[in-house]
Amino acid sequence: MKLHIDSEACVGCGLCVGSYPDAFAFDDNGKATVVGDIDETSAEEAIASCPAGAISK
Repeated sequence: MKLHIDSEACVGCGLCVGSYPDAFAFDDNGKATVVGDIDETSAEEAIASCPAGAISK
């Protein structure tokens, strides 16, 4: 599953990058970006754990 990150909402905390490095990475502005697919369970966990609510399906 491919997720979307709202770069305007992302605060760059790194929870998604640290938890799912195959799916997320930091861009040049220090914001998270999607770099790969993620399974459904991990996607739901990533969405729920984002403090800024920046991750969506």
